[in-house]
Formats: sequence, structure tokens, C-alpha cells
Amino acid sequence: MPLDNPPADVRADVESLRTALDAAIPPKVLDRNVLVATWNIRHFGRVTEKWASGAGDSPKRDLRDVLCLAEIVSRFDVVAIQEVRRDLDGLRLLMGALGPMWGWILTDFTRGDAGDQERMAFVYDTRRVRPSGLAAELVVPIEAVTSLTESTMQTQFARTPYAVSFESCGSTFTLVTLHVIWGDGSAARLPEITEIAHWLADWAAGGDEFGANLMTLGDFNIDRASDPLYQAFISTGLKPPAELATLPRTIFDDPTDQHFYDQIAWFSDPSGTSQLLPPLRYSGQGGNFDFRPTLQHALTTTELSWHISDHYPLWVNFSVRD
Repeated sequence: MPLDNPPADVRADVESLRTALDAAIPPKVLDRNVLVATWNIRHFGRVTEKWASGAGDSPKRDLRDVLCLAEIVSRFDVVAIQEVRRDLDGLRLLMGALGPMWGWILTDFTRGDAGDQERMAFVYDTRRVRPSGLAAELVVPIEAVTSLTESTMQTQFARTPYAVSFESCGSTFTLVTLHVIWGDGSAARLPEITEIAHWLADWAAGGDEFGANLMTLGDFNIDRASDPLYQAFISTGLKPPAELATLPRTIFDDPTDQHFYDQIAWFSDPSGTSQLLPPLRYSGQGGNFDFRPTLQHALTTTELSWHISDHYPLWVNFSVRD
């Protein structure tokens, strides 16, 4: 396997990363918790199969980077990954690094310019969670349409949200991941965010068994917590945990220019009480993981974004016992 026998400097990086993760991420505890994460891994497709890519290599992501990605992903039980490309070399290498006890499920690549040939993927630790039956793409219902027309297609999402249900210790939950279209500005993103909020609210209220413990996570391309995009996102009762509210989402953020692209949220009633069904409950622990201090070395921030990502992984910890 290409990832066998890494050189000493790569092993040192992974060990340093392991130490940083130990300090930042709660441990997995058997029959006690489930850690859910979302991560937009920039342009996650081909990999240069060298331990260190050179100046003339494209892509810049190399085998060292794949081992580091796997070390981060391994700290969670299920991870929604955005920007997986049509070419699955990188994802296959990641799964090889994670080992045989890890599973994956993903969409076909999205056709059309707006979809940019992206896939939505879930990667999960089969020792801790398992799919519980549902895998579906979310489409907008269109009444009285008998054939696909240009106007019909324009009412759909650029990259169709992807829903998969999972079970852990008797608790079943459905995760809906998406990557909202960037477009020419925030106004172009508002219809998709509005529609997904209403779609999920209808599903959660509709009595369907997979609508219980419904969560959404992914890259919503929300600029600021106070802007119309965020208001549309929370308008139907979706509520991100407070612990994520002020965390930077990308390695390019600074205190004067923060974004809130990535989100994890579930429904609460008007009083703010979570609608998650026991024994599943939010532990009050959530965060991002800043890999820059360990992995940046002499790379510029832009270079680091092509090796690892421009986004941080965002995570929350749930209890699965009363």
C-alpha cells in the first residue's frame, strides 16, 4: 500500500498531530458518546503519490497529507466531507489509512457547472456507528411537471443535499450534509439556504421515523452570524450549539474578518429546548480543530490549504446514554 512505511519526518508529524488532537477532542468512550463532525476538505480528489510533493507536482496534496487527514478524521465517529471530487483517489487512500473498520457512503458526482463535479460523503467508524437504513438525496417537490425542463432544473439545489441515517447504542439519527452554492454573492445563496431550512422543518414535523433526531451539517457559505443567510438558516427552528458560535471556520479568518460557512445544527422548540430524543443529547462540547500549528511548517496559508484544507473540521459530542 502506498501509505506503508512512512519516513521519520512524516511519522513525527503524525505523532505531533496525535498529541494536539488528544488535547483538543474528547475521547471516544464505549457505549457513552458519539462524535459527529463536518469538514470541507479542499478539492479532495487526486493525490500525488509521494511522501512530499515537489515544486512541479500537481496536486500538492501528498501521502503525508493523507496520513494527517486520516489522523484527524479518526478522532470522530462519523464525518460529513464536502468537496470530494469525481476522482476518488484521495478518498480511497484516506479509507486505506483509516483501516478496515471504517466505512464510507457517498453520492455520485454532481454534473453541471454549479455543482463543480463534487460529491457528498460520510465516513464512519463501524465499531461505533452503523447506517440504519436511509440514504437519500433531497429534491424540491415540483407539482404538475411531466418532463425535465430548464425551469424545472433551476428549482433544484446546485449540489443536492445528502441524507443518511445512523445508529449508535440504540439511538438513531439522520444527518443531512450539503454544500451551498457560492454564486455571485450572498443573494445567490439565500434561496438554497431558505429552501433547505424549510425542507428539513417539514421533514422533522412530518412524523417520518427518519425525521426524528434530524441534524444538518456542512458548508452553508454563511458570511456572518447576523446576516440574512444566517437568519434564513435558523428561521425554522434549526439551532447551532452556542459552543460553535464564535469559532473561525477557515484558516484565512482573522478576528476582523470571520466567516461562519460551516455549521452543525438540529431543531429546538421556541423556548430553545432541543428536540433531540433521549437518550441522544448534546453534551455541551463542540469545537473546531486548528491544524495549523502542527502542520503548517514553512508553508504559506494558501499552500497549506491545498495540502490539508482551507476549512477547519467542526465537531460536536453527543451522549448516547441516559
